[in-house]
Amino acid sequence: MKQEFLKYQAQTSPYPLALEVSHAAGSYIYDTQGKSYLDFVAGVSACTLGHCHPRVVNAIKVQADKYLHVMVYGEYAQGPAVELCRLLAENLPDPLEKTYLTNSGTEAIEGALKLARRYTGRTGIIAAKNAYHGNTMGSLSLMTYEERQKPFRPLIGDVSWIEFNREEDLERINENTAGVILESIQGGAGFIQPQNDYLRKVKARCEEVGALLILDEIQPGFGRTGKLFGFQNFEMVPDIVVMGKGMGGGMPIGAFTSSSEIMDTLSDNPKMGHITTFGGNPVIGAAALATLKELIEGDLTEQTLEKEQLFRKLLVHPLITDVRGRGLMLAPVLISEEIVNSLVLKAQDRGLILFWLLFEKRAVRITPPLTITKKEIEIGCGIIIGILDELMQQN
Repeated sequence: MKQEFLKYQAQTSPYPLALEVSHAAGSYIYDTQGKSYLDFVAGVSACTLGHCHPRVVNAIKVQADKYLHVMVYGEYAQGPAVELCRLLAENLPDPLEKTYLTNSGTEAIEGALKLARRYTGRTGIIAAKNAYHGNTMGSLSLMTYEERQKPFRPLIGDVSWIEFNREEDLERINENTAGVILESIQGGAGFIQPQNDYLRKVKARCEEVGALLILDEIQPGFGRTGKLFGFQNFEMVPDIVVMGKGMGGGMPIGAFTSSSEIMDTLSDNPKMGHITTFGGNPVIGAAALATLKELIEGDLTEQTLEKEQLFRKLLVHPLITDVRGRGLMLAPVLISEEIVNSLVLKAQDRGLILFWLLFEKRAVRITPPLTITKKEIEIGCGIIIGILDELMQQN
């Protein structure tokens, strides 16, 4: 299978890990040779409830027996999508009440950018340096990573950048700004949290000049930081919130939510200002609804902070200089990029899945399923510390 994977399936890098997957359950992925891998990445924050959570799988099966795709998004009322949007509204602060369902996080970013321009009648977009919002043309335009942008220029225009957590830069938000887009916790930059009421100050500046604040919750959202959404840790409310990844419990979905006043502008002048065929797909909507219900009805979200403390207690080593992030969105920072590369590759050999971050090359991604047990955390951290001991002796 590996050879056919490399031959027939388009690759995203010259050196994919190419683990041959047989099946997955809970916190483990199994390869075709029967080897198990403890998953500390959860499909890059996507498998909120672990692999093949019974509630999610059952919801998929039940809906698949009723109907699959029936009509393009926004034309027919379909139970899973309607109930999902209603439940989101009930668990988001006012005035966030109307949701547009998409197929992925980056598609939701595209919609949010269009919404900000449509509602304000302005064109200027301000993003943060070292941000990552996806890889479609609009999302790519928000990066400050020239190596990734250069081959695909020209990108969308009228985009400028501010430094995350740098309050002096907020004066750049002005009457020409349609929207400011930030991650509530910067992901690719190394799991950087806002400091000193930064998000509240950005929102205040946006209100002052009539711009909209868009918060990207694609990674922090759905319980990963001790709240349903990351911004809820910072006592503020954005104008538009974008979600994805962990929303679907392992199924592909994204969404952006705003007030009815703002969101309704996408439906006219022009009509169908943002459209998608498969957004709100009933099977995927059922999976997302099951995931959201499990988070709301149980205590997995609250447990993330306890599990964070266990990670921090166990991940102490001379080669680890810091552990950034919150809840189960953690990034141990090591002394060098070379140590990171060795750790990720050796860990996979020993049955533990870790991964890299996009911009901060000295950091390791730890974003396990919220269902991970304390025993599994201890096992995985033991593997990490053992590898780091070996690497320290070699150096």
